[in-house]
Amino acid sequence: MLRYLTAGESHGPALTVIGEGFPAGLPVSIADINHELTRRRHSVGRGGRGAIEPDGVKITSGVRHGKTLGTPVTLIVENKDWVNWTDIMAVEAAPEDFETLTRPRPGHADLAGALKMGHDDIRNVLERASARETTCRVAIGAMAKAMLAEFGIVICSHVTRLGSIAYQPDRLPGPGDAEALDAAPTRCLDAEIAAKMEAEVKTAAAEGDSLGGVFEMVALGLPVGIGSHVHWDIRLDALIAKAIVSIPAIKGVEIGDAFDIAGMPGSKAADQIYEDDSRATGGYKRSGNHMGGIEGGVSTGSPLIVKAAMKPLPTMRKPLHTVDMKTKEEASPIFERTDVTAVPRAAVVGESMLALVITNEMIRKFGGDSLTEMKRNYDGYISSLGQ
Repeated sequence: MLRYLTAGESHGPALTVIGEGFPAGLPVSIADINHELTRRRHSVGRGGRGAIEPDGVKITSGVRHGKTLGTPVTLIVENKDWVNWTDIMAVEAAPEDFETLTRPRPGHADLAGALKMGHDDIRNVLERASARETTCRVAIGAMAKAMLAEFGIVICSHVTRLGSIAYQPDRLPGPGDAEALDAAPTRCLDAEIAAKMEAEVKTAAAEGDSLGGVFEMVALGLPVGIGSHVHWDIRLDALIAKAIVSIPAIKGVEIGDAFDIAGMPGSKAADQIYEDDSRATGGYKRSGNHMGGIEGGVSTGSPLIVKAAMKPLPTMRKPLHTVDMKTKEEASPIFERTDVTAVPRAAVVGESMLALVITNEMIRKFGGDSLTEMKRNYDGYISSLGQ
């Protein structure tokens, strides 16, 4: 299995992720990982942190001469802003003039986390709860994407809603759209809709408010049979839903057309089965893809489609109401740097989380200590389909 553990605080010295389970012989490129980190930083409505943190990765274990060793891989991303936070985030005793934060922000982990852990300073919670941690996930996710590419599997994303501006795209994004989507601040396929989204972001920024939205992820090239119907905790859709909701501010996940087909009769919702000559789908095809490429917890060979709903970021310049934990008096929440919206950036994080889930299930299905062995097992499986 693929396992990974992240560590680090938003304004600490660095963020670290250790990944274990990648087969030996997987090509790893620091440039490719840094490219994914750059994609995560690019977005309309971005706050000041993006200009401070260029985000470059260091690999300190598990890779030699550009390939994995089959041992734990350690990736480190230094926080360049750390120099401005050395006293506030010091490991040793706090400075004499140190001021604790006691005015929790609605919508964040501040209050619930402080009560849970017994903290009287909510910085002890917000530093780790920050979406800055997703830098680690994108870094290790870049390695997962590299492994999936070895099997012809590619993951794309785009934004279908930003604030009140929403549209129904007439096609799924593909590898050919990657350059244009990465260049678009909204990650929207439709230029006219994108312009409206950008205008809404500017309005929200002027009003000191924030915006949420919806992004869609697509995995192309995934063969039939990934995931399992056997246990609840290894169903592919269950694993994906858990991974995507774990991204900060994500409040909902949809597989395929789940919410639309909830109002359809079964005869119209079903993806009916026909014979086909595609080996990757086992010699069958579907009449549609309402199920989003998953049936009974197992991939069908159709494009895997996942949508995620992101709430508006709860830190904003427009004042909200809170209570000071120390005085119990009414107060305004503390203000940390924030974005007007993070939906386009979250889409890139979502790609990484989806890639990590699929990579783990590919390893579970095809095993092997090396990439060569895993490919041999994969080729044997694909050759057997439809026989």
